[in-house]
Amino acid sequence: MNIYFSGIGGVGIGPLAQIAQDAGHTVIGSDREDSLMIAALRRRGITVTINQDGSFLQQSHQATPIDWFIYTSALPDDHPELVLARQLGIKTAKRDELLAHIIKEKGLKLIAVAGTHGKTTTTGMIVWLAKYFGLPVSYSVGTTLTWGPSGHYAPDSEYFVYECDEFDRNFLHFNPYISLVTSVEYDHPDTYPTADDYYAAFRQFADQSTLLVTWRELQHVFNELNSVTYLDETSARLTLHGEHNRRNASLILAAIEKLGLPAKYAADGLNKFPGTNRRFEKLANNLYTDYGHTPTEIAATLQMARELSDNVVLVYQPHQNIRQHEIRNQYTDEIFKDAETVYWLPTYLSRENPKLPILTPGELSESLANIQIADLDDNLWQYIQAARDAGKLVLCMGAGTIDGWIRDKL
Repeated sequence: MNIYFSGIGGVGIGPLAQIAQDAGHTVIGSDREDSLMIAALRRRGITVTINQDGSFLQQSHQATPIDWFIYTSALPDDHPELVLARQLGIKTAKRDELLAHIIKEKGLKLIAVAGTHGKTTTTGMIVWLAKYFGLPVSYSVGTTLTWGPSGHYAPDSEYFVYECDEFDRNFLHFNPYISLVTSVEYDHPDTYPTADDYYAAFRQFADQSTLLVTWRELQHVFNELNSVTYLDETSARLTLHGEHNRRNASLILAAIEKLGLPAKYAADGLNKFPGTNRRFEKLANNLYTDYGHTPTEIAATLQMARELSDNVVLVYQPHQNIRQHEIRNQYTDEIFKDAETVYWLPTYLSRENPKLPILTPGELSESLANIQIADLDDNLWQYIQAARDAGKLVLCMGAGTIDGWIRDKL
């Protein structure tokens, strides 16, 4: 098939484009701006245009008819490319439909990783473990990796490992052979109006899974299901930095045993996990970047940072104003206790409700201690450099523009 991906640089669409290419399909695409993902795609020979006015789609379709137009959930219904694709009679679908098609077409068993937090790292751990032991594996991870492509189809693989995102109810389009649920904490109010809606979606996802491995503390979410294995404690065999990483790796060990696979040496492989990009990724001496953007993720990553340093400075960029209205009361000194100073940036705006007032950094952090209001500018970079020179660990955190900014500065 000839497949066009709109929003190809996204963390969900990019890996799928790689998988489709590995599976023998022709892949091209577009996005609004360059990214690490697009650079990786271009290295594979995939043509990507930074232009979404429809002209590239039109030219491509005239040269070689496009069979599927795959688009990200963030694409508005009146987007020029989506409108044109429908006018041209091209089959349009979101990423889940194409991925489900490939999994079914290739006869793969789905290992799904879901949860409010920890999906990307846990998925990466499973893929790393397979590669560590030289096992063929097909997979999709929602970030770029230093040790492999973000998405891959291996013809001789039995399993497909997938970061199954709950946003836009994506994970409800799949029927996994086994699922790992790392956490369930109300999120994505733009998709789920209430916490009950959110929990109900996870119950449905679990019900669609043949087997499920999760934590005992989540029993209230899945208590009516019989196919659930609950863990009570972290495996003592794991020595990874970060309690949240040790917990996620414990789920993997339990899942391996449920699959009937030998887990005797798995802990050794997991302990050597090198991490994924944007998940406590070391960019330079005393400087790390992380994708986290909720209070739970902030606290977990700061705890991990404190295992490496007694002096941690956090630069935090909140993500989505609509989300900030939901979680503003969760910002407490307890969440930020492992940071000696927090530089608080304006919220990165994405998929917003125009009726909601934009919450300022001062409003979001008004009840917190040790907060400095900042912007992505030269003054902030000087503060970061001074902290690094003083031997402090600087953690830059957020899902918006902060990562690109810090990489440009380097």
